[in-house]
Amino acid sequence: MISRRPSIGVVLAGGVGQRVGHSEPKQLIKLAGRTILEHTIAVFDASPDVDEVIVLMTPGFVEPVRELVRRCGFGKVTAIVEGGATRTESTWRALQAVGDRDCDVLLHDAVRPLLEPRIIADCVRALRTYEAVEVAIPSSDTVLVAEDDIVREVLDRSRLRRAQTPQGFRLSVIREAYRRAMADPDFATRQATDDCGVVLRYLPDVPIHLVPGSERNMKVTHPIDLAIADRLLRQAAADAPPAPADYRQALSGRTVAVFGDGAQLAALASRHGATVRSFPADLARTEEQAAKALAEAGPVDCVIHLAGAFSVESGDPGPTQHRDPGSPQHGELVTTDPDALALAYLGAAHVARAAYPVLRETGGTLVLQSGGGDGSLAAPARAATAELARALAAEWAPDGIRVNAVLAPMFPSPTSPANAEPPDQPRADTKHEADPPTDAEYGRTDTTARACLDAIVSGLTGQVVEA
Repeated sequence: MISRRPSIGVVLAGGVGQRVGHSEPKQLIKLAGRTILEHTIAVFDASPDVDEVIVLMTPGFVEPVRELVRRCGFGKVTAIVEGGATRTESTWRALQAVGDRDCDVLLHDAVRPLLEPRIIADCVRALRTYEAVEVAIPSSDTVLVAEDDIVREVLDRSRLRRAQTPQGFRLSVIREAYRRAMADPDFATRQATDDCGVVLRYLPDVPIHLVPGSERNMKVTHPIDLAIADRLLRQAAADAPPAPADYRQALSGRTVAVFGDGAQLAALASRHGATVRSFPADLARTEEQAAKALAEAGPVDCVIHLAGAFSVESGDPGPTQHRDPGSPQHGELVTTDPDALALAYLGAAHVARAAYPVLRETGGTLVLQSGGGDGSLAAPARAATAELARALAAEWAPDGIRVNAVLAPMFPSPTSPANAEPPDQPRADTKHEADPPTDAEYGRTDTTARACLDAIVSGLTGQVVEA
């Protein structure tokens, strides 16, 4: 095995985010259920190519970030340092925090939360040969040189690159470049815009090797970037479902309480070693009934509320059959039974209130599944479930409780109803000792059931997933 120098990831989160239009530092804005900073640190913390992580944070926010790191269990974070007034000052403070050792450093903008592990690996590999590396992608836009609103030159796009981060260096190289910069009286008024710029100016004989970046590795700078990054982060989570081994690790020995008709979900969870306690959907009509059921279940690690779909004929929440979206709508407000309407819209809140003290003790997870179905009441029920999950995720985060939502299809397939009773399945309240499902069996399992378990296994909170 070839030994390598240690690699230290430095997350530069010292900005205040004025351009994004928020009063708090933009790296603390939540996207896809987690702060931007959490997403970014998580990539470095999970990378096998990174040995240690140092975070540079906006002055006045070091303690909240310290608590965030503790709560998320980021084991590679060894220091959280107050950032400086400028990007270069923050980098200089980071280099001082690293100390004197033979290592490589990867300096990364905290507000690039979509960094791919591949880019980290490529940077670490390149630093075996080069002393400085810069991540960049080709420019897809034509770049102009203008003066007084007059175009003076059109640059050759084939030679242009858009710089990204991380930017990687041998520690001795970047430290010497910054030592010379800090000794230059002109540097304060003519600062470089990134760290490679400092090396290029003060150590011009050091070649800077280019590492291919990614269009997804965007920097969150303007308000529109928040919406784009949020969508991409949610898509990335949906495109990377947990592996079977992740299910077993997350569910084995745990107790899962399910309110509603979720036989497939219960069977799948029990096959991964979970003890599943199933309760009728009617127990969600009041908080007291739901709380009594949970008390009888004993310590519970996960609570799942399955709202029934609005049926085509009656408007009541319950199993629904597929219909042509263009046909006359049923399930209207005036034809829906009031008790059924209350259960559909308030059942999730009742279960959530009952589950709070239980999950606070276990540091568990609440999953709220919307009923889907058809008719004019299905869409607002889905929206209510999503917003309730997001609100509770933020409210309960200090208690260590994760909350996610799964939105069932509006028009489920007749061959795969959201909560169909599978043939020859064991009772949901028993442990199933059979082997976990194969990959082929996963493909045949109801997507809503799998999405609910994915919401548990992911370890995330505030997620809203379309099943």
